[in-house]
Amino acid sequence: MKDLSDEELVEKIRSENNELYAEIVGRYQQKLYRYLRYLTNRPDEAEDLVQDVFIKAYRNLFGFDTKRKFSPWIYRIAHNEGVNFVKRASRGKQVSLDNLEKINFSPGNEGDSMEDAFIKEEIREKMKQCLDELEAKYREPLVLYYFEDKSYREISDILRIPVKTVGTFIFRGKRILKTICKKKEIIH
Repeated sequence: MKDLSDEELVEKIRSENNELYAEIVGRYQQKLYRYLRYLTNRPDEAEDLVQDVFIKAYRNLFGFDTKRKFSPWIYRIAHNEGVNFVKRASRGKQVSLDNLEKINFSPGNEGDSMEDAFIKEEIREKMKQCLDELEAKYREPLVLYYFEDKSYREISDILRIPVKTVGTFIFRGKRILKTICKKKEIIH
């Protein structure tokens, strides 16, 4: 089943065998968890939200148009669940919209010296602080583009904003992020 596209797999699930849904879960569980953890800043809650996303996606699988890409569809469900959680949680207290625990360079990669791992960890923490200062409208497209490898079109579908707006938000977000990082003396 690994050689089937997501859309082909959905067709098989709908027509033949709903047990194949486990393959969809396997393909998206970690990605959606990471995304929801960024949105909510609560790892335990993110796990529960991922389960909610898979339940909603399964219930609405017959509503999915297999002529479109599956990834933006399920990310949109995750986005909605995450935003709803943040709204509910923020009624009592403030919740950060993003917590970038993992950045492209994770500490302790094989071959890294202790010093290299420490430096990477320090940079990762500073980058997280910079990203946390960005407005959500800039943070979300940046996270989806750079950390979730989504295309502008997919981000447009997930966030329900025009593709040109995605490009504008990413461009402006990078510029603002650069300014923030310069102020924090992360970059020169």
